[in-house]
Amino acid sequence: MTAGRTTAVKPTIVFVHGAFADSSGWNAEIATLRRLGYPVVAAPDELRGLTSDADYVRSILTTVSGPVVLVGHSYGGAVITNAARGVPNVKALVYVGAFVPDQGESIATVLDPAKYPGSLLGPATTVARPFPNPAAPGGTDIDVYIKEDSFRAVFAADVPASTAAVMAATQRPLSLTAQNEPSGEPAWKTIPSWSLITLDDKAIPAAGQRFMSARAHARIRTVHSSHAVMVSHPDAVVAIVRDAADSRG
Repeated sequence: MTAGRTTAVKPTIVFVHGAFADSSGWNAEIATLRRLGYPVVAAPDELRGLTSDADYVRSILTTVSGPVVLVGHSYGGAVITNAARGVPNVKALVYVGAFVPDQGESIATVLDPAKYPGSLLGPATTVARPFPNPAAPGGTDIDVYIKEDSFRAVFAADVPASTAAVMAATQRPLSLTAQNEPSGEPAWKTIPSWSLITLDDKAIPAAGQRFMSARAHARIRTVHSSHAVMVSHPDAVVAIVRDAADSRG
């Protein structure tokens, strides 16, 4: 090392997946960022309830020393909005084709479908499966899956059909409780934020993403991508994560 110079510590990148996905969706980003010298953690998102999911991710964040860049996709955006609250070493939030709710909003209520049309998620493309959940009213909750024959159109239109088929078969469902639970005080009010808007998204309309991101004063980038941007355009995800990681605030 050259005398008089120091090497900055790279922040740890913590990825949080959303509904209908799992941590393997970040595989390409993880490989690239690790090759570039960034520590990386892919936090499992339980998809059971917004508060409990955020609490779980926060428990992981508290074990990471040094600065953190927290990245959330889809419903994972709502999770990081809450998980980063009160965690002083989170230096940046990165939303990737994500929900960016304000206090009191759930992912079911944040976007008016009449004002922000274009989502293909709905009764025609999803299947509901009851399951026991002590945290849900009456002790029974509903898991929502995307139908396998609708998965590619809704979630991964620009992913090869064979890959999309595997993603459909291995998707993680989102509980109805998680969809309807309102967000708490958003961390984006105090932590700098970035947002990658997926312009060809059929799950969260791009106009809705832009509205939420602008409201959060996020630094916005766009990419022509389906909702599965982490799989179809990993370079775009890596680029915005590095922007956030290299920022001084």
